[in-house]
Amino acid sequence: MPSLVVHVALAGLVGAALLGEEFDRRSVALVLLVPVIPDLDAFGGFLVPGTHRALLHTLLIPLVAGTVLYVDTRRRERSWLAGRYGARGVHLAWVCVVVYAFAGIGLDLFTGGGANPFYPLHDQFYEISGRLQYSSTKGWVQTFVEVNLDPTPAEAASGSGGEGGGGRVVDAGQRGSTEKVHVNTGIDPSRGAEPDDVERIFPIAQSGWQLLLVLTSGVVLAGKAVERRRSGRR
Repeated sequence: MPSLVVHVALAGLVGAALLGEEFDRRSVALVLLVPVIPDLDAFGGFLVPGTHRALLHTLLIPLVAGTVLYVDTRRRERSWLAGRYGARGVHLAWVCVVVYAFAGIGLDLFTGGGANPFYPLHDQFYEISGRLQYSSTKGWVQTFVEVNLDPTPAEAASGSGGEGGGGRVVDAGQRGSTEKVHVNTGIDPSRGAEPDDVERIFPIAQSGWQLLLVLTSGVVLAGKAVERRRSGRR
């Protein structure tokens, strides 16, 4: 399960890659703030149980934001965003949409715990994990989405996402709805009331690749900042 630090680190790498001429302290600060927003739904779980990784982790948010941004900027002379913040504002807004989708939601969706990417239209947590590889004996192998064409009765009954009257079960990493799934956090370790001595864990890096990502992001952002300073820009 990636920590908030890891989310911010990935956002930094995306920002360093996409900001281009708009790379400066204010733009980077905004980009690093964006992936914090989805995790604020950890507090939503106190109001509606199970909505952490759902309420603000829905892909509907960047989809709607991107659509509004596209429609507004297509108007050119009448664009509200361009008129108020210029081309810089438009560029930065698009980068923020990408960061929200990939560093904010995507990192949770493709790692431990998963996310509820279509909430509230479709209340189902997904954890997309598996492998994609080429084998000299088996050919191409992918396990991210698996289809069982001849499930056992138990598999057909329990396989969320099953279709075809029980004759086909599609496993795309479904974990259940907000009524069944609770993604623990240091803020809300478990569903319902907790004892006073409950352990609250606030992770920084929980695996080697996460620590590497954090370190790489710091080096890349520092390098970009030095490059900008040498070119006379801040």
